[in-house]
Formats: sequence, C-alpha cells, structure tokens
Amino acid sequence: MQNERKPLYMQIQQHFKDMILQGMLRENDKIPSEKELMEQFDVSRITVANALMQLAKDGWIYRIPGRGSFVSEGISELLQRHQGSSAPDGGPWTMLDGNLGTLAHNVASFGGASTDAQQGGSETGIQVSGRKTIGLVMPMLVDYFAIRLLQGINNIIADSPYSLQIVLTYNSIDREKEAIKDLIRKGAAGLIIFPCDAETYNEEILSLKMRGYPFVLIDRYLPGVATNLSRSDGLIGGQLAIDYLWGLGHRDIAICSDSPLPTITVEERINGYMEALKQKEAMINPALILTDFNVDYSEIDKKHPLYRFIKNQIATAYITLNGRLGLHIYSICKELGLKVPEDVSILTFDDPSPGLHEWGYFSHISQSEIEMGEAAARILLDIFQKPDVKDSGYTKVILEPKLIESQSTGPLRKRTT
Repeated sequence: MQNERKPLYMQIQQHFKDMILQGMLRENDKIPSEKELMEQFDVSRITVANALMQLAKDGWIYRIPGRGSFVSEGISELLQRHQGSSAPDGGPWTMLDGNLGTLAHNVASFGGASTDAQQGGSETGIQVSGRKTIGLVMPMLVDYFAIRLLQGINNIIADSPYSLQIVLTYNSIDREKEAIKDLIRKGAAGLIIFPCDAETYNEEILSLKMRGYPFVLIDRYLPGVATNLSRSDGLIGGQLAIDYLWGLGHRDIAICSDSPLPTITVEERINGYMEALKQKEAMINPALILTDFNVDYSEIDKKHPLYRFIKNQIATAYITLNGRLGLHIYSICKELGLKVPEDVSILTFDDPSPGLHEWGYFSHISQSEIEMGEAAARILLDIFQKPDVKDSGYTKVILEPKLIESQSTGPLRKRTT
C-alpha cells in the first residue's frame, strides 16, 4: 500500500496536518508531548523529533523549549492556501464556516455561545444564505464517528434548499428537550435527532411524533415507538465481533462500555455478543461484560476497575462499544507494558482514526456512518417533498455493520507460566 512505503515521520506529519485541516486542532492548541507521540505511534524519539521539526519548518506548528509544540498562530492563512476554492460557496455549512474542518469548534451548542444562524430566526423559519434550516440534535462531538455522520448528512443536503444547524446536548436529556423546543420555536423545518444516553424516553420526541412534526432518529431508537429511523444493526455487530475474535482463538473476550447509562445500541450489541457465544455453546461470563462504570478520558486512573481488570489480564481480547474507549484501553495496555495485539487484542465499534489513510491501526466494526447520515437526510427531505401525505408509515433504514480487520487484533498467543 502506498502509505506503508511512506516514512514514519512523514506519516506522523500527515496525521497532524489532517487534524488541523479538519479543525480537530486549532490555533495555539498544544500538540502531545514527544513521549506521548512515541507511545501513540510506537516509534523512536528521533522519528518524532524529525516529524515535529518539519511541521515547524513548514509553518504548521511552533515550538517553545520546555513547554512543547503548538499549532501556529497564523494557521488560518496556511489552511486557506491548502483549501483553495474547495470549500462550498454558500453551501449548507455556511454558519459553520463552510466546511467540516471548523465543525468541532464552531458547532452551535445549546446554552453556550450562539452563532449568527441561531440568532437569525424569522417568521418563515431560520434562514442562512436564503436557506431554511434543518436542526441536528446530538449528544457530543468528540470522535470521528460523529464527524462521519455529519459528512453523510452534508452529502445529501448540499444541493438542497436547506442548511444545517447543530445543537449539542452534552448527553443531558434536559438539554435535549430544550434544544428541540428551541429549534422548533426558531422555525426549523425538521429535525434529525441523535438521542442522548438516558434511562427514560424524552417526552419531547414523543410529542413530535404525536404532532406529526418532521423528524428522523439517527443511530438510536425508542423501543416500541415507531418513528423515521436510520441506524446500524447492533445485534449483528456484536455477533460479528465475537465470530471474528473467536476465529482468532480468543475465548476470554470482554465487551465494555464507558458509561453505565443504558442505551438501545449498547443493549443490542451486548445481546449480539451473548447470542454469538450461545451459538458456540460457550459459557457467558458476566464478569467479562464491563458496563457498570464511567470512564474519565483525561487520565489513566490506576484505581479504576477497568485498569485493574486489564492489569490482571482477565481477558485476552476487548470489544469496545465506541472507538474512544478502544484508544483508552490501548493507552492502559501501553502503561502496563502489554503489547497490542501480541498480549491483548482490541476491536472497537467505529473507527477511532480519521479514516483518511489505509494504515488505520484499529480493527473495528464499521457502522457505515456516512451512509447512515445520508439515509437520515434523504428521509427528511422526502418528508418535506410530500407534506400532504398522511399515515403513510415510517421509513426505517437499518444498515448491516461490516468487520474491518487491521493491526489491533491478532491470534491468541499462548501464555507462558
């Protein structure tokens, strides 16, 4: 593969260029330390130093002795030269500076700073560059899963008369309720809703259904409540994960979440995990289902039950229910001196990498997030085009997940005693 022939220091350079181009790193943001980069990319100090030196030379970063490396203050000019005329002119991301690159930092979050689009409601609905608005309500924007969903939605509405306004709820059902009411009050033509983690339904979503307001649920759904929906089949995803790791010889396979709050997607994946084990006539060990704790991603807590679990090598393989948790477990393994995949295999739901390179490290269950976002947007646009069609049922798009094999998983290695 082409990227495998590229020197490691150039791969590291490209990694940070991509993060800056996508807005994941912005002006004056700190780059991880050389030690952290050595561990992240499993390379020598000289390789990291060469990469950072070239990035600084090319104007992407600046370095302060004793403090570290930071994204250059003049990075916007460099980005303009790289992007040229590729950004859409007056497209549906206008209020988000016209591209996905600044999305993570300019997204309109409820209760926080408003964009011009939030403030510009009218009697005929929120308008941006002459377009009516579709509201997107989602819990967080912390990983590439969310970015790829947004890319899919954007692919469909780019040529439509609608713009997208994004509201983050920070996984609070109260914020979710207020966000829905606020978007409707400001005249949004319809909503795409990624429900937050919660033990109960959000009655505002049920109210939308009763009123016939146009909306589509994405990724998660409300059991027993018929709605328009775009999601991946979590049951099949859980089965795929077990079948793959079992084929590699693993028998002590843990499945873990980063929050004890129940969601239908978590339940489906765990049900798939258990169903696959039953089909293999294997005993289901409740101790390997790790879903009863929160994870603080800001540090590695040696007192955390997950850390102790990994340290005691209770499992030989881990299925994580999101990509971010897979990265965290990888960091814990590095801290403990465990090699991935020689000592521990890690299989994530969703790709924790940008997905821009063929040399993505993590084996993962792909939920086809771009296609999921595209399907949700198509459903909503179809509703707009047929406003007088009543009782025609709901559109449900259920995508089949795919196994993507890479470097974070490998055959079970017999342990020496």
